[in-house]
Amino acid sequence: MITTELLVVGAGPYALSTAGLARERGIDTVVVGHPMGFWRDNMPEGMFLRSGSSWHMDAAGTHTLPAFLQQRGITPTDIDPIPIAVFLDYAEWFREQKSIDVQAETIADLTQSDGRFAASLADGEQIVADAVMCAPGIRHYTNLPEWASAAPPGLAAHTCDLVQFRTLAGARVLIVGGRQSAYEWAALLREHGVARVDIVHRHAVPRFDRVDWAFVDAHVERTISVPGYWRHLSQPEQDKISRQFWAAGRLTLEHWLVPRLEWDGIHRWPGTEVAGVIPHSVGDELDVRLSNSERLTVDRIIYASGYRADLARVPYLASLMSRIVCVDGFPVLDESFGTSVAGLYVTGFSASRDFGPFFGFVKGAPAAATLIVRDLLSRP
Repeated sequence: MITTELLVVGAGPYALSTAGLARERGIDTVVVGHPMGFWRDNMPEGMFLRSGSSWHMDAAGTHTLPAFLQQRGITPTDIDPIPIAVFLDYAEWFREQKSIDVQAETIADLTQSDGRFAASLADGEQIVADAVMCAPGIRHYTNLPEWASAAPPGLAAHTCDLVQFRTLAGARVLIVGGRQSAYEWAALLREHGVARVDIVHRHAVPRFDRVDWAFVDAHVERTISVPGYWRHLSQPEQDKISRQFWAAGRLTLEHWLVPRLEWDGIHRWPGTEVAGVIPHSVGDELDVRLSNSERLTVDRIIYASGYRADLARVPYLASLMSRIVCVDGFPVLDESFGTSVAGLYVTGFSASRDFGPFFGFVKGAPAAATLIVRDLLSRP
């Protein structure tokens, strides 16, 4: 059995950021997870990030992405946009610089008794901790259309579950959704030799432009300096910021996609949705009827339908869920990312209801780490 002050569950940007700062502040910390697992296993090779080279994981401001690039002799203009492979290299460098050891295991169950937590690992080992920080991967929150059950599982998948495209050469693919992932997957599919791509979404075709994320900086900084910054904003103020974030992150797609989408094999169906799916009785084809009465025959369906928070879908939290207060699937958090279970913190996308949409992105990781570690150090 292992005992520790802080157990960090997960090994993505938010988890590594918190673990790095906690260790630097003298907090005994154990990290369990698969280093950058979602990024490595559920994002495709050739993907680019929607962020600037200033977004990093170090709350101490030392082992930043710019510092990593400088060490490697890479300039920001060399990686505009940032390839996912570069950020994965940065994450591994950050982990090494911070001396963060990660137990590449899975937490099977997490319980609390007499104020301490007990985590049971899949291999049978137990970890007892005074506090736990969870950074649930968004793979738990995949959102599918209501009609998804009509498509055989082998012929349809969410974007995070379909990241290898080589086997789709010559295939006809339907993408359901019309934001960044939908159009980036379309570009990647084209580059892997598919025969045709149909993109179906209810809204108009988004605009493509260079996105300036600089406006996010001030809000994240205020999250650190103003306790409860986001929740203390009035509803109109929150709505205004959310609209700005929506315009940048959802209504605008990256300009570098445009030349990659210039192909006669890509067909866009704005203002429509799937009205029905019927598998062929013979072979692996699907007949798809659209709301505009158009009919398509496809070999594969990809759901670019995003994510919807539902903390109850995180398996290792099952034993604690009856004590975790949630609203609309999000945990209700205090000013330090603490849940209604004393000593249990939740960050990342799961925290975006109480801390703002910025915390669904890497940009928020150092701020979350700062507040959590500050709270841990203030505990008696």
